[in-house]
Amino acid sequence: MLDGAGYHRSKLVKDKAKLLNIELHYLPHYSPNLNPIECLWKVLNEHARNNQYFATAKLLRQQIDKLFEVTSPKIADVLNSRISANFQTFNSAL
Repeated sequence: MLDGAGYHRSKLVKDKAKLLNIELHYLPHYSPNLNPIECLWKVLNEHARNNQYFATAKLLRQQIDKLFEVTSPKIADVLNSRISANFQTFNSAL
């Protein structure tokens, strides 16, 4: 599963996938809710960054490490529901 980034659609990626017998599937445009890394990024922003300024990259990394080592076990249920592919289905009205 790939998003629409240009490098994901490059000839090099398509040729290598074909060589390795990998079928590529692209997410629809403007669908960050279907991309697990985008969902994780939202959680990271809420629990690690949360509109804070970090004077150094080291301080930011420490906060991210804390998210994965300390916070994520506490919010596991939230992570599971927000990062999993949860699709709503509709019955046909016809």
